[in-house]
Amino acid sequence: MRIDLHTHSNRSDGTDTPTELIDHAAAAGLDVVAITDHDSTAGWDEAQVAADRAGIRLVRGIEISTMLDGVSVHLLGYGFDPADEPLLAELRRILDGRDDRLPTLLAQLAEHDMPLTVDDVVAQSGAAAASGRPHVADAMIAAGYVADRDEAFRDWLYDDGPAYVARYGAPLFEAVDLVAAAGGVTVVAHPWARKGRRVLTPEVLGDLAARGLSGIEVDHVNHAPEVRDELRALATDLDLVVTGSSDYHGTGKGPEFHLGANTTAPDQLERLLRR
Repeated sequence: MRIDLHTHSNRSDGTDTPTELIDHAAAAGLDVVAITDHDSTAGWDEAQVAADRAGIRLVRGIEISTMLDGVSVHLLGYGFDPADEPLLAELRRILDGRDDRLPTLLAQLAEHDMPLTVDDVVAQSGAAAASGRPHVADAMIAAGYVADRDEAFRDWLYDDGPAYVARYGAPLFEAVDLVAAAGGVTVVAHPWARKGRRVLTPEVLGDLAARGLSGIEVDHVNHAPEVRDELRALATDLDLVVTGSSDYHGTGKGPEFHLGANTTAPDQLERLLRR
């Protein structure tokens, strides 16, 4: 059984519709796939219809933008009530933060002779719940300023870069509580990628496990083999579920993020869902 627990549709910053995402998952030989758009559950219903048709098991999820000690941490949530009011309110605050920073971000690009309007970005974000940096990158591509998202982020949109504008992220520990209160389980996404290792120390992960965190995403493109070994051992020590996934974004990320690039063992999925 092939299980991918971290994918994105165009309801956030992926390029596939939820239906296309499921169709591509079926073509990739996946048996179980989770849709985990950033801060939104808008793609769940469409994905479920497509999954039922394709004979794939859909796990309904989300990737929540959180912060810990000034560092962005992504938290995967699964199986929660999408109508839970406290969680919905926090997700709306996060999504509003994405949209609210656009004018400032675009003003900074204009200072570097790359003028864009909010409408230019919204034209790229389409059905997404909010307009984020990947959509700004797509607008930059459409205007001929950069060749692809990688160039946009490498030269302009990276954290603390020339066109970076900070936005709101939910406090990590509070986000774990919110998902639990909504009946769901949580997994820290790619915990030791980029700046994550600075704040997600073994001690902090232990505190999160005590708070109710269910797992950590160990097998991810951005984790080197030795990092995976360390995280797997840590998960065993903390009795955390080990997950693996692609972090698929369609054409929004490189081919190394293809569906099924990393997978989750069936027994780990069942452990996760039992929690």
